[in-house]
Amino acid sequence: MHRGAITQGSVLKAMAEYDGLGRDEFLAQYGYGKARSYVVVHEGREYDSKAIAGVAHQWDQGRPLRSDEFSGGKEHAAAWLKRAGFRVKAVKNPDWVRDEIILACQLVMENGWKGLDAQDSRVVELSELLQMLPIHAEADRNEKFRNPNGVARKTFDIATRHPEYRGKPTNGGALDIAVLNEFLDRPGEMARVARLIRDGIATGELQAFAPSGDEEFDDDTSAPEGRLLMRRHQARERNRGLRKKKIASVLRHGGRLACEACGFDFEQVYGARGAGYIECHHVVPLHEAGEGRTKLSDLALICANCHRMIHRTAPWPTPEELRASIERKYAADRRAAVALARRREPNDER
Repeated sequence: MHRGAITQGSVLKAMAEYDGLGRDEFLAQYGYGKARSYVVVHEGREYDSKAIAGVAHQWDQGRPLRSDEFSGGKEHAAAWLKRAGFRVKAVKNPDWVRDEIILACQLVMENGWKGLDAQDSRVVELSELLQMLPIHAEADRNEKFRNPNGVARKTFDIATRHPEYRGKPTNGGALDIAVLNEFLDRPGEMARVARLIRDGIATGELQAFAPSGDEEFDDDTSAPEGRLLMRRHQARERNRGLRKKKIASVLRHGGRLACEACGFDFEQVYGARGAGYIECHHVVPLHEAGEGRTKLSDLALICANCHRMIHRTAPWPTPEELRASIERKYAADRRAAVALARRREPNDER
């Protein structure tokens, strides 16, 4: 059996059976639960996507898939149905990510750390902005995605977590509290982050950075200023033209292509295969890197390992700070080795 190899015709047959039996009997007959993530939409009706995709297999593959043989999410049912030409939509909206909470927190801060009503023009404006952010795929949104009511609720989730709030807090998550604390600790810096996100959307610069399947950063650690500014940062680092210019500039001034943090030289280790290779790291902090052109002085030559270590958690160390950390580690290892050798000396003499 080839999972996912279903046709539009087989899906329509499953839908017809669903209509004839009714939802509850159809799900019970084939052993499926109600959709929790996605539904498939056809002619104005919504169907449980996983059940429809699984049952469709009986016409194309000889038998329906059991519920435990696949998932109802993006990788299986939702993807198969979209490939067959059907529209799939989310049952519930995605969780708020750091970028969105930063924008909501800025609004609450400007409102004296008080929540705002859904009818407030500032909430309506933020709702429209959030719907423009290229973070969540269209299939992951439903008709209520970041509407004014949802945005207003989020402002109260943030406001009721403020240290001076004395009432009972509304629902909210750990990320709401984390971003709130960052605004309380660094209000100027976080307000600038919010402005950079807003400006990037207004100019269209950040619209180019759509969701990527290979994102390796975590909202709470390596992307403290949010996904969009991080994507722009990575795009600048991966700019081949800038990287070539930086390398040429270093060589022209008598430098060598060695990591500015650990000293690793690819050509020295790998020979001809490593000649001319090194990565670039954009050293300007995300909250300071606006729309201006990237200067060569903004870039540092770095090896892949050190680059990963810099981006691993916030705050990001500069290459100089990482080098100092490496040297301290080496020094500590040497001291430990000497101390161990001294402890062994009496035993060796006996």
